[in-house]
Amino acid sequence: METSTTGFIVESLTRAIVEHRLLPGTKLAEQKLADHFGVSRTLVRQALFQLSQNRLIRLEPARGAFVATPSVQEARQVFAVRRMVESAMVRAFLAQSTAAQIRALKAHVAAEKKAMDGGDVNQRTELLGDFHVRMAELMGNDVLAQLLGELISRCALITLMYQSTSAAEHSHEEHEAIVAALARRDEEAAVRLMQEHLDNVQAGLQFDRELPTSDLSHALSGALG
Repeated sequence: METSTTGFIVESLTRAIVEHRLLPGTKLAEQKLADHFGVSRTLVRQALFQLSQNRLIRLEPARGAFVATPSVQEARQVFAVRRMVESAMVRAFLAQSTAAQIRALKAHVAAEKKAMDGGDVNQRTELLGDFHVRMAELMGNDVLAQLLGELISRCALITLMYQSTSAAEHSHEEHEAIVAALARRDEEAAVRLMQEHLDNVQAGLQFDRELPTSDLSHALSGALG
């Protein structure tokens, strides 16, 4: 029970970060989190430690836990890793993909479009990030799916800190183009489109912008948990 509870706290806080409800630099007070989730501070501490291992939060001696604030250098490194990993993933996906797997990706992109048309910002944000993880899941590669999930969670923090305008519509259109290339079995185009997609997201970052601020109470007043 304790493990599942800790996992639920980790998942809830990760989702709050990915959906931009918990902002970089937010202090994560153990007692406030314990009260919110109805658990002991020990379980909260375990969850915060797990999140620190994923680089989503930082633990500071005598000060506590804070949502991470990725540096410009870290942001560039995360995107460099994603380009390497996801280019190879596209090639591997095409080597083994079935018509059913292509249909599953098309259905995911259709869900993105529905969330965008309906103005569901949280659902849209989640689906746009999950597109990349979904490819790994369809390949049956749990390790790759977990790795991408962690990278994309870190990217959510990076875009929150450095992205000046919402690029959701462009990301959705680029996902559509990638899936179309996969459906044509055009490996060269699919890899190029994935690279360009990640390049475009990074190009939309402004590393000199003023950083957003928030507090835990504001985030907890949303849909957290």
